[in-house]
Amino acid sequence: MTPGPGTARRKLAAPTVAMLPRINDSLSFLYLDIVRIHQDDTGVCAEVTSERHATQTVYLPTAALSCVLLGPGTSITSRALATFARHGTTVLITGSGGVRCYAATQPASLTTTWLERQTRAWADDTRRLTVAKAMYEKRFGPGTATDATSLDTLRGMEGQRVKTHYQLLARQYKIGRFRRAYDPASWDTQDPVNLALSSANTCLYGIVHAAILALGCSPALGFVHNGNQQALVYDIADLYKAELTIPLAFSLHASTNPEAMARRSFRTELRLFRLLPRIVTDIQQLLDPENKYETPDPEEHLVDLWDPVVGAIPGGINHGLET
Repeated sequence: MTPGPGTARRKLAAPTVAMLPRINDSLSFLYLDIVRIHQDDTGVCAEVTSERHATQTVYLPTAALSCVLLGPGTSITSRALATFARHGTTVLITGSGGVRCYAATQPASLTTTWLERQTRAWADDTRRLTVAKAMYEKRFGPGTATDATSLDTLRGMEGQRVKTHYQLLARQYKIGRFRRAYDPASWDTQDPVNLALSSANTCLYGIVHAAILALGCSPALGFVHNGNQQALVYDIADLYKAELTIPLAFSLHASTNPEAMARRSFRTELRLFRLLPRIVTDIQQLLDPENKYETPDPEEHLVDLWDPVVGAIPGGINHGLET
């Protein structure tokens, strides 16, 4: 029986996983606070209520967002959260201004290819040190981490280089001596540079977290940082701070609202630096430097069976029927 034209049109219009943007192609992030997020017949929308403008509704491009940061005063329905999950959008629960990350969602339909590579590299002390050295050389140039360099030495070298970077920018912007400080208990008393740096870094952490989850890796298994559920997030974010967040924070030394300015300026710079594709590529190169890989195909087999002799075998098959 030949399908009718109506059936053919429905098949063509039916959405598939492959239609969704890859993490490389997604928009960066969206920070929301004091809004109600829900799902209606059209899509996911945020309702903003104020005395001046009453209630305004803004629809969110869920399939094109890499992560959404939900600040204080935000409520979200289960239907809206389910839509974010289907589209692979990471949802982060943050503090005011996105300064702290308390929880995050992870898309469920992911291959474990990169998680397995990460786990093997993390569990082997030699390979773990190799990845840590590769991270250092991505920041400071090839050859800066010699074969004899230990992890303790790397940490000391990194600390000195970052301190020198702070001193150079402080002289450039004529703000005198600068000391990095992060104290949530006395947040409002900190200087504009520290406020802007903390705010921009948290946005950076959110984007890196989203990229790590989109690849299916574990944010908790870091190579330099350790003992925290965001250890790998801090590792990868450190690759870009000297280029992005630190110069931005010093440029806002005279701002009256450095936190908001840092978020807006950082979002603009992300488009110029095309950061998301860089994050994905850098993680892949660090975990498997001998090969070149693209982001896993969403149409590939998502579930295999493990066999100690032949390796992975296809899932979703009744192997009892085999003779």
